[in-house]
Amino acid sequence: MKSDRQLKQEVTDELEWDPSVKDIEIGVEVKDGVVTLTGHVDSHAEKYAAERATLRVAGVKGIAVEIDVWLPGPSERNDADIARAAEMALEWNVLVPKDQVKVMVEDGWVTLSGELERDYQRLAAENVTRNLMGVTGISNQIVVKPAVLPADVKVKIEAALQRRAHMETQRITVVVNGDQVTLTGPVRSWSERYAALQAAAAAPGVARVVDKMVIA
Repeated sequence: MKSDRQLKQEVTDELEWDPSVKDIEIGVEVKDGVVTLTGHVDSHAEKYAAERATLRVAGVKGIAVEIDVWLPGPSERNDADIARAAEMALEWNVLVPKDQVKVMVEDGWVTLSGELERDYQRLAAENVTRNLMGVTGISNQIVVKPAVLPADVKVKIEAALQRRAHMETQRITVVVNGDQVTLTGPVRSWSERYAALQAAAAAPGVARVVDKMVIA
């Protein structure tokens, strides 16, 4: 079990190691294994990168993000420019079906809406807009409504988990209720947890993945 002091140092080191994070602008505090990030960054992409870097550190039980996005002068864009850029990025992304996602921008905050058949498409739409200049945050309100829900979705997810050799898949339980999948059981790290969520989200017919896994 790592002490809070050790976790703070390791999170700080990971932020410094990640080239997409300007760690000098981010403060790190740890209490009972829960990390709080404070400060400000130049983009929503950098804020997200700081979150992911923190979750990569073994022993982190949770994360509270209190980072503000302050856009420097050269990065400022009006809402119309951001909306056009987001629409173009979605159109050019092969993972997102054309004309299925709507974009609304207010004060740099992007709201995505619409209906898609797969959860990975919903995530792809969010990812493609995250790195756009001028974006201060994202609300992903896209609804997943699968055209067909395969009866063997549980089997497909378990098979996908087993193909990931680094995971102890026998410890993860998959429960399917309609178009919702719930994952329970222990995993060894945040990266293993994230890989399990990705595998479940990629299954045809899955509209929502509920994460009840714990890091052991």
